[in-house]
Amino acid sequence: MDRLDNTVRPYAWGSTTAIPRLLGTEPTGEPQAEMWMGAHPGAPSRTARGTLVEVIDADPEKELGAPAVARFGPRLPFLLKLLAAGAPLSLQVHPDLDQAREGYADEERRGVPVTAPHRNYKDANHKPELVCALTEFDGLCGFRDPVRAAGLLDGLGVDSLKPYVDLLHARPEDAALREVLTAVLTADPEEMARTVAETAAACDRLGGDYAPYAGIAHHYPGDPGVIAAMLLNHVRLQPGEALFLGAGVPHAYLDGLAVEIMANSDNVLRCGLTPKHVDVPELLRIVRFESRDAGILRPEAAPDGEEVYETPTDEFRLSRYVLPEGGATHDLTLDTAQILLCTAGGVRAGGHDLTPGTSVFVPAGEKAEVTGAGTLFRATVVV
Repeated sequence: MDRLDNTVRPYAWGSTTAIPRLLGTEPTGEPQAEMWMGAHPGAPSRTARGTLVEVIDADPEKELGAPAVARFGPRLPFLLKLLAAGAPLSLQVHPDLDQAREGYADEERRGVPVTAPHRNYKDANHKPELVCALTEFDGLCGFRDPVRAAGLLDGLGVDSLKPYVDLLHARPEDAALREVLTAVLTADPEEMARTVAETAAACDRLGGDYAPYAGIAHHYPGDPGVIAAMLLNHVRLQPGEALFLGAGVPHAYLDGLAVEIMANSDNVLRCGLTPKHVDVPELLRIVRFESRDAGILRPEAAPDGEEVYETPTDEFRLSRYVLPEGGATHDLTLDTAQILLCTAGGVRAGGHDLTPGTSVFVPAGEKAEVTGAGTLFRATVVV
């Protein structure tokens, strides 16, 4: 069992206090957005045996387990994170596996450098993800019913939004959502900036259901993503609640601290709330234009006190243990690799004492007994 030394990414949208508060360290004054736990080549976790990439590469079957290597190849198929949003992340979608393979092959064929700012596909993998709140956590997830979205826009009293309101009422659902998102993202930038300014002022004045969009507009003045965001469901997760984001579902995280797990991919198509490249034609190919509710997940009880967040993907499986004072020892041994992350209290895993924000990598088949009083998240795969 290897204690992990993990990299914290200083993205501009990150909270300056949430991760230091969890770790019990002093804030640096700089944003601390994500702590990465895993074997992503961009920031692999470090162990006493080398980086986790080096450890796995030396003997994939021993570290990951033969069933996992047969199913997913000689790599850890998931990336676990602590995510601390102090400002909204970009509005985005992820491709499915076929779309990712096609898009990656196309950009490789056209010679688009992987580091190019207009490159969409950094790899040939999909990126389903699950985010589980540790604090109250605000986000946007999936399209609202078009009629409800029309009512929200109409209630602002902004004349330049009227064409979008009419489209949302007049078309079948998929066509309505497609036409409005296309119109918002391809509008004249100066005209859209004025519309966003008027929208932001109205959201500030009205508050209530409009308050989240006022906050978004404050961070991204003039960005068409502010209007696109109003087509989506706003959701506030309570600690322990989660969202699963499948392919083609537009989403953004707004504020709060969470555990996030995803397939090991960097593929993102952006819809707005970002200075980065927005490839509108490719985005429209990927987005699923269908309304849905936000789909809040709560953990389901499993044997031995485990609580599982059920999702339709096999690249990762996230669960948690809430261990009481004086409770029994739990044997977490598996025939697949796992990462254990403490988020509250104190837990002893093998020979390691885990405090909030600390984690270990457990190779396949390695004895994994845990005791203590605290909350422990477990990340592994389904084979």
